[in-house]
Amino acid sequence: MNLLYIAKYYMKLNKCIILVASTLLLNSQIAQATEECFENTSRAVFKFNMAVDNAIIEPIAKGYNKLPEPIRNGTSNFTSNIATLLSIPNHLAQGNLREAGDATASFLINSTIGIIGLANPAEKLGLNNQQEDLGQTLGSYGVGPGCYFVLPIFGPTTVRDSFGMVADSFVDPFAHITWREKELFGASGSQLDYISVKGATAVDFRADNEVNFDSLEENSIDLYASFKSLYLQNRENKINNSSENDDDWGNLDN
Repeated sequence: MNLLYIAKYYMKLNKCIILVASTLLLNSQIAQATEECFENTSRAVFKFNMAVDNAIIEPIAKGYNKLPEPIRNGTSNFTSNIATLLSIPNHLAQGNLREAGDATASFLINSTIGIIGLANPAEKLGLNNQQEDLGQTLGSYGVGPGCYFVLPIFGPTTVRDSFGMVADSFVDPFAHITWREKELFGASGSQLDYISVKGATAVDFRADNEVNFDSLEENSIDLYASFKSLYLQNRENKINNSSENDDDWGNLDN
C-alpha cells in the first residue's frame, strides 16, 4: 500500500471539503431555517419508501435480527469501522484534531487487533469514534439545511445533506481503496464490495431500530411529519456533537 499516496489523498480531500464549505457559506442562498419543499411529492415518495420497507427491507431486517448476536455485532462493528475512513477527513475539515486522532487510532486498532473491524477493542480503550459526514461539516461551517424533501430509497434529507451525500460518495476513501484506485492501494476489491458494505450498513441500521420503527408507525398520527421531525433533530444533534444521538437516528422513540 502506498502510504505516501494515502497521506496526499487525505490532504487533498481535506482541502476540497474546506473549499466546498467555505464557498457554500459565502455564496449559497441556502436558508438557515429548514423549509418544507415539494411536500406533496415528498409525501408520495415517503409512501413509496414505506411500501418498499414493508415488502423488502423490514423482512430482511427481521431475519437479520434472528442471527446470533456475535454475527450482528461483528457486522455492525465492521461497517462502523469502514465509515471511520470518511469521518477522519471531515473531523480534520472541522478542526477537530483530537477527534480525528481518536478516529484514526480507532480505525487502526480495530482493523488490526479487532480483526478487520469485526471487534471494537478501541471502544474499550476509551477512544471516541464519532461518525462525521460532509453534511455535518457543512453545517459546522454555518451552512443551513435548506429545503427538506424525501428521496426514493434514501429517505429524508435536505439540500445541504443531499449535496453532502453525493459528494461523500465521490470522495469516500473506502470507494477509492476498493475499486476506484485499488491498484494504488494494492487492494483487490470491486464496486460490488462497496455497494455490499453500504447495503449491510442500511440493514444493520434498520434491524437495530426494528422495535422503534414499529412503535413510531403505531403511535404516530402523521408518520411523515414524525420522520421529518426525527430526522431534522438528529442531524442538528450530530452537527452540534450532542451526546443525545451517538448512533444514526439514536433511539427512534426518544
